[in-house]
Amino acid sequence: MASRGERFRKAAIKAAKTARKWAETATREADRLLAEAQKRAETEQRQMKIKSALKRTGKILRAVGRAAIVAGIAAGIASARAENRARKLTKKAKR
Repeated sequence: MASRGERFRKAAIKAAKTARKWAETATREADRLLAEAQKRAETEQRQMKIKSALKRTGKILRAVGRAAIVAGIAAGIASARAENRARKLTKKAKR
């Protein structure tokens, strides 16, 4: 029959092995959860970057659209002035 100390040691070793096994399992689970959290964070960060890029692009396109309108108006005004000046010159040339 095993002595009381041997039984205690055997139970302690068994408990330590069980604890180590559960610690390894917990570590694997924690690593898996961390990897998933990092993927989600990257995805959310990527989505935020895409949204901000689209907003910047929209602002630029609106500005370009306004500039095109202003350029068109300026071109029309310049064309009208050029026509008026050309007509005035021809009148002076006829004198």
